[in-house]
Amino acid sequence: MIELRHLTVGYERKTVLSDINQTLSPGRMVCLLGANGVGKSTILRTLAGFLPPLSGKVFIDGRDLTTFTLPQRSKVVSVVLTERFDVPYMKVIDLVGMGRSPYTGFFGTLTSEDEAIVGEAIEMVGIGSLAERTVDTLSDGERQKALLAKALAQQTPIILLDEPTAFLDFHAKVSTLRLMLQLAHETGKTIFLSTHDVEMAIQLSDALWVVQDGSIKAGTTDMLTADGTLPRFLQAEGITYDTKDHTLRIT
Repeated sequence: MIELRHLTVGYERKTVLSDINQTLSPGRMVCLLGANGVGKSTILRTLAGFLPPLSGKVFIDGRDLTTFTLPQRSKVVSVVLTERFDVPYMKVIDLVGMGRSPYTGFFGTLTSEDEAIVGEAIEMVGIGSLAERTVDTLSDGERQKALLAKALAQQTPIILLDEPTAFLDFHAKVSTLRLMLQLAHETGKTIFLSTHDVEMAIQLSDALWVVQDGSIKAGTTDMLTADGTLPRFLQAEGITYDTKDHTLRIT
């Protein structure tokens, strides 16, 4: 479990969000929603340990995240970032194998057990037929699944993803979100991701964190609809949010 206690996040002395008190539980996929610039990536980078809290604490299973060494943290939290990358000649199976580096070292040789874990991760995301392909030949959707497999091979209880559907087409977006939801439920992992694909998030997640007006409201889609959080967040000229079936309509 991740607990945020009076957490303030930002860069150096610039505060982005303050006094956050929220929890993330195992076996659930939670989507982080908010406009550009409200601090979604800052929250994720703070939870990953890339940025120190300006104040307050992040606890993982009751332990202060700042007390983890880098090797310890890499066995607890895996991160999938938005940035595109090109790795010429690297096969998918080798990319996924890099997820084992917390256990083998960056240049470590994979044992038969490591190879089995890599193979299982590849099969879990449904890219077994791509294992011998080079990463630069993959579509955006296939590459995103390969990165998710790498995170699974890392065998961490927590997976953080920053805009994992950003470069995907519609069908790949739906497929990726459904896959992550299934993985959270089947593996018991905490999966926390930011996304601008609002309608998919409100229909394909266990819970939402909505960043608006300098604060975070958390809850299920039904809860945040009933208390007015989602209708306010989605309110815009020419857009209607149907509170019954949780769909957006352009009027």
